[in-house]
Amino acid sequence: MPLTAAEIDALRLSFGVAARSVLFSLPFATLIAWLLVRGRFRGRFALDAFVHLPLVLPPVVVGYLLLVLFGRRGPLGSWLYDSFGIQLAFTTAGAALATAVVSFPLMVRAIRLSLEAVDRGLEDAARTLGAGPMDRFLSITLPLMLPGILAGAVTAFAASLGEFGAVITFVSNIPGETRTLPLALYTAIQTPGGDAAAARIAALSLALGFSGLAISEWLARRMRRTLGQA
Repeated sequence: MPLTAAEIDALRLSFGVAARSVLFSLPFATLIAWLLVRGRFRGRFALDAFVHLPLVLPPVVVGYLLLVLFGRRGPLGSWLYDSFGIQLAFTTAGAALATAVVSFPLMVRAIRLSLEAVDRGLEDAARTLGAGPMDRFLSITLPLMLPGILAGAVTAFAASLGEFGAVITFVSNIPGETRTLPLALYTAIQTPGGDAAAARIAALSLALGFSGLAISEWLARRMRRTLGQA
């Protein structure tokens, strides 16, 4: 049975939220991964623990903390609204923020593992040939990090499609605004006679999750072969 208009709308919204989440997070994830691998500063352990905290916290707690901070009466939310007219709670932008926070550690971890595998000898050789820090990063380090960056981005995208707890707590379940696929599944389960819709959405979510993981692994392996790492 084909998807209904509401289910298609939830699918479209899920892709939009996940895409915004990844695009916003990727530069910061790359920077944090660099600091955790190459940085030598006091408090690095605390930063590492803070970045990975969403992995061990219940997603509902993450959503609640976002609501406290970015709600209309929160310290950051009130400032954003009064200064720029930006409201995050109960909006699509807020859904993207919630999914970004939850999936951020997955992206950082993939990029970090890729950076740790970079041969520092190549960078040292480029330094002896007169390459500056930015030249070394753009011509050597960044290309060698690409498998991890791509794998992290795709994995985070797939995880964002399935995020439920943080989204429903921070932005609620508003049709056409914040009702992504997981929230549409939850709605179908709570609706009398919604078993068929729930089964369709669950099957679609399984297919999307499996596809995301498969694409992530395929991209990582292809990039490693291209770069001669495997």
